Amino acid sequence: MKRIFVMLALAASVITAQAQENVNNETVTETATEVVTGSVNEVETLTGTPSTGDYYQGLTRPLTFNRMIPPYALEVTFAKTVHIIFPAAIRYVDLGSADLLAAKADGAKNVLRVKAALRDFSTESNLAVITEDGAYYTFNVKYADEPVKLSIEMTDFIHDGEAVNRPNNAMEIYMRELGSESPLLVKLIIKSIYKNNDREIKHIGSKRFGIQYTLKGIYTHNGLLYFHTQLKNSSNVPFDVDYITFKIVDKKVAKRTAIQEQVIVPLRAHNYLTVIGGKKTERCVFTLPKFTIPDDKQLIVELNEKEGGRHQSFAVENADLVRAEVINELEMK
Repeated sequence: MKRIFVMLALAASVITAQAQENVNNETVTETATEVVTGSVNEVETLTGTPSTGDYYQGLTRPLTFNRMIPPYALEVTFAKTVHIIFPAAIRYVDLGSADLLAAKADGAKNVLRVKAALRDFSTESNLAVITEDGAYYTFNVKYADEPVKLSIEMTDFIHDGEAVNRPNNAMEIYMRELGSESPLLVKLIIKSIYKNNDREIKHIGSKRFGIQYTLKGIYTHNGLLYFHTQLKNSSNVPFDVDYITFKIVDKKVAKRTAIQEQVIVPLRAHNYLTVIGGKKTERCVFTLPKFTIPDDKQLIVELNEKEGGRHQSFAVENADLVRAEVINELEMK
């Protein structure tokens, strides 16, 4: 009987020892797996493996490539300047690092000059630009000893002026001064008004010294006003435009009374020329913010000649303003 108890005790001891060994082996295996996994993660972090952006256990949506704005490839150098010509005035520029230098060209609102701040920088940088027409451009910038492209034109001849089928790099950016109106739509409207060249108004204008300045039409869309003007130079002497002002003034001003003026600053101007040659006729379309004219006031549009005396001006009444032609987006050409 004792021999049976001794044999059972020995068997229990062997089973317990084997179980303990198995537990130890599993622990070692798990620890080794964790070490290996940690090493892999560390290697991935060190090698710069891109992250999926999923930090909330599957609750975030990953950014897919159809949301990506493809960047342009740009090369810059230290001893030469790269000039980029945009189809509209530049409103915003952002540089990815201090390795780059960028500034608008003097006297040109739509030309950006870019160069390297130091020689042979090795890290790729980027450049972002927003223009006045609401387009967004992005560049990946690398250093090159001799860049091939030193003068670049960003005008998109295929999609220029089209509201559909536009490239991904021309995203619409809304400007504060235009309110809820799209800058692209404003551009299309003023180009359409200029192209149609209709004369909706025939009684507003001025003519002196061989210069005729007339208002051909007033249009409105989504809280903005569009003034279509024409300047005809019948003389042989070129007309140099100094400035054009839009201001609301009193119709009648008593003597010794201070003159109160409200200046309306144009938001956009299409085909604004500063020199009109002899025997030439030029037109311009101005975009203005919405305003009204009280009954005792009028809008005066003044055209002043630089270093000359052939100034022109005409008045617009509130009755003319409220009859502004409503623009139909579907009829724009």
